[in-house]
Amino acid sequence: MTHLLPRLLLLVALFGLASCSHQRLDDYAGTTPALDLFAYFEGHTRGYGLVQETDGTLMRRFVVDITGTVAGDTLTLDEQFVYDDGERQQRIWTIRRVGPGDYRGTAGDVVGEATGRVQGAALNWRYTLRLPARGRVWEIAFDDWMYLQDQRVLANTARFSKFGVDLGTVTLFFVRDPDRPL
Repeated sequence: MTHLLPRLLLLVALFGLASCSHQRLDDYAGTTPALDLFAYFEGHTRGYGLVQETDGTLMRRFVVDITGTVAGDTLTLDEQFVYDDGERQQRIWTIRRVGPGDYRGTAGDVVGEATGRVQGAALNWRYTLRLPARGRVWEIAFDDWMYLQDQRVLANTARFSKFGVDLGTVTLFFVRDPDRPL
């Protein structure tokens, strides 16, 4: 029996690794309502967000007002953040549609280009952001997943990491035309 134990442990470990697979964007093909990134963000959108450590501890809360402008195959997002400690921040994204469901984006604090792809109701958006903390600027990788709930509400969860180590999660709910009752 003791000679079977190492094999059994190996099988359990391999099964555990296989069950840790990441979600695939293609699994959302055909889901509805279909997300049209440019149509959703054109005009005024408001987001309500939380930043949490990996254990769920709340780090920050924020509200972001977004003005989206579409010109041809380019979407410009002017994001105005207000954090619960009073800090204000602006980020301006320039997002280009480079193919059906494929996007590339830049912003002043993004390293290189962000890449995004839409399938059905879901968008996977990946980028590296320069974030100041503790007197330094850190390059933090973001893996965003957005899910269109209906024509006005978009849910967003983003894992952020450094050197492949998860540091936390951002959870965000966007509301299109937020001044109109739901």
